[in-house]
Amino acid sequence: MDLETPLDLICRIIIRARELEAPKPNIAPDDVDDLDDSDEDEFDALESETDETVEDELRTAIEDLADDQQIELLALAMVGRGTYDASEWEDALEAASDPSGESPVDQLLDMPTLAEYLDAGLSAFDLSCEGTGQVD
Repeated sequence: MDLETPLDLICRIIIRARELEAPKPNIAPDDVDDLDDSDEDEFDALESETDETVEDELRTAIEDLADDQQIELLALAMVGRGTYDASEWEDALEAASDPSGESPVDQLLDMPTLAEYLDAGLSAFDLSCEGTGQVD
């Protein structure tokens, strides 16, 4: 199987997905007893803005791919989550290109562990982001 999407682009998307999925640190001040409701809202807004920025960046990265690359990325995630295995690649591509469903971009962003699915999908084809300079 040869990917239409360059591996380094997939790896950059994995990095963005990891950032979105990463646990958020608690940035509240040490003395929580001194917080009033307005202070708590201020910290919630900061966290929310960070999530939105990363999600926007991830969405843009996926939307910037050609349609066939978006479909390929979705098929790769489907293999990674176990819906299809590597020997069913053509079936995964066909399912990912179904025009009657949600767009590939929205389907990808709806996956709670997208980075893990893409990593596992790459692994199913003996591919990895290791050595691309993008993923530790």
